[in-house]
Amino acid sequence: MVGTSKLGTAVVTGAAGGMGRAIVAELVRMGYRVAGLDIDLAALEQVREQVKKQCSELAAEHEERFLGIGCDLTDEPAIAQAFEQIEQEMGNIVALVNNAGTCFMGEFPDIASDELDRQMTINFSSAFHCCQQAVRRMCSQPGVKKIVNISSNGAYNFDVFDPPHYRASKAALDTLTKDLARRYALDKISVNSIAPAMTETPLFGVLTQEVLDKAIAAMPHGRAMQPSEVAAWVGFLISPAGDIASGNVIVLNQGRDVR
Repeated sequence: MVGTSKLGTAVVTGAAGGMGRAIVAELVRMGYRVAGLDIDLAALEQVREQVKKQCSELAAEHEERFLGIGCDLTDEPAIAQAFEQIEQEMGNIVALVNNAGTCFMGEFPDIASDELDRQMTINFSSAFHCCQQAVRRMCSQPGVKKIVNISSNGAYNFDVFDPPHYRASKAALDTLTKDLARRYALDKISVNSIAPAMTETPLFGVLTQEVLDKAIAAMPHGRAMQPSEVAAWVGFLISPAGDIASGNVIVLNQGRDVR
């Protein structure tokens, strides 16, 4: 059993990636137990060590509060099994952060059907199935529960490079956010999306240097945002300050798209 926390358990998907690690660190800092789902077992072990070090620096009583679970988020039964394990080993799930995602760079109209399907499955279907598992458990719990979906500014800004199937997957995620926020308001489940613009993560590796330089140059601060900056917004929404916020798509882009 992972160490106790009066705040309960938060689940973070894509926990071993750049954004995921920052979100895990923020939630651990806030005092949550965190279950991290990712397909990369070796990277999850690195996250566990990161959390162990972080907890030792926070206070002696902060025992290990991270559980890494290898999970293929394109596999619905695997997701269900992971949530069962989390509930058994960590207790009540009070927050879910659907962070897992990727960007395939196929060019329209030549995007292969399998690339389209995989893009939608990773970015949207995985979050959909995680929300199903989380909501089933959250409805019977007291207090305000939180779901935060990591979307993208690319769902709204058509001046940037994002390919159409990536945009569509994130737009679908934001529609899911609004539907669940309305559907479960009386159950006190707060659901919001965060839609960041250029954020420095390993996804930068899918871009050519020319595209990357152009995108960063368009940012008003002259730099990409950092995962820790986005994670701070996740923490805000999951904190009590976020109790009264639901159904929002919060755009983080340094004011780039204000018209």
